[in-house]
Amino acid sequence: MAKIKVTKVRSAINRPKDQKRTLEALGLRKMGQVKEHENTPNILGMINKVSHLVSVEEA
Repeated sequence: MAKIKVTKVRSAINRPKDQKRTLEALGLRKMGQVKEHENTPNILGMINKVSHLVSVEEA
């Protein structure tokens, strides 16, 4: 499987609770934090839900 790097670039303050939980499920807590995930449909769906708060690049 391909890997992708997900970086938190915007704050989750004043965001709906489901978006905050999605960020935590991706392992992103602090600004600028980077996590590497497998490129699976589940992860891509989570990224799509918070796409305005994160940046994604291939690893």
